[in-house]
Amino acid sequence: MSNEECRSIDATLLALGSLSELKFTPLGPFAHGRQEYSLPRFTFRDPNSGDPIRLGIFGGIHGDEPAGTLALVQFLRMLVAEPAQAADYLIHAYPICNPSGFERGTRVSAAGVDLNREFWKHSAQAEVQIIERELREQHFHGLIQLHADDTSDGVYGFVRGHTLSEHLLKPALAKAGKILPRNINAQIDGFAAQDGMIYDAYEGILAAPPQIEPMPFELILETPHHAPMDQQIEALVVAMRTVLDEYRRLMAFAANL
Repeated sequence: MSNEECRSIDATLLALGSLSELKFTPLGPFAHGRQEYSLPRFTFRDPNSGDPIRLGIFGGIHGDEPAGTLALVQFLRMLVAEPAQAADYLIHAYPICNPSGFERGTRVSAAGVDLNREFWKHSAQAEVQIIERELREQHFHGLIQLHADDTSDGVYGFVRGHTLSEHLLKPALAKAGKILPRNINAQIDGFAAQDGMIYDAYEGILAAPPQIEPMPFELILETPHHAPMDQQIEALVVAMRTVLDEYRRLMAFAANL
């Protein structure tokens, strides 16, 4: 493994450690061999919201896709600098969902498992069990996952869950598409696609608990892995900002009906 592939979790998250506006919670611990790990969770809340919109954002479940992790770090720094962007929200951010894979620069964990095929299958993987517990206990109104695809030359996304998901992904991709090209192929990652949106997904991916009510919206944002890293980060941050703005607007509109 080269030095470029070996990443420091502490160094990656260092920029968030001094931000008192963020609450840090290590979830775990668990071990791979003799190495102990935890899943970092950062919480940011609009203090003026009595009943906030609960949003979960997940990055780095594939350890060889650092763009999502770095974008989520940048996004949290932006929220601290511009708290109005998070008005009405309680955001739980999980920037490194596969810490052993992140360190090694591998898609799979140190156990050799693709964690994003293990959800809601009674998985023995500690990372999956921790995230499943969060998904059950936090009662999220929405979920966003951040990924990078080494077979795509443009940004795209998956929609799941609430029918509102499509109405959130569409403007998010439009904004991200101003930074990186959008993948408009009729088939992406083996799935039928329309205007950069996929309505199916692999079995066992990180998702809301089965039969949960009310059903949250679920979005998966994908950047082209081989694009410049700064552009991937910018595209993901812009997309996340757009989702926050659009969902807040739609909820305010629904409340006034």
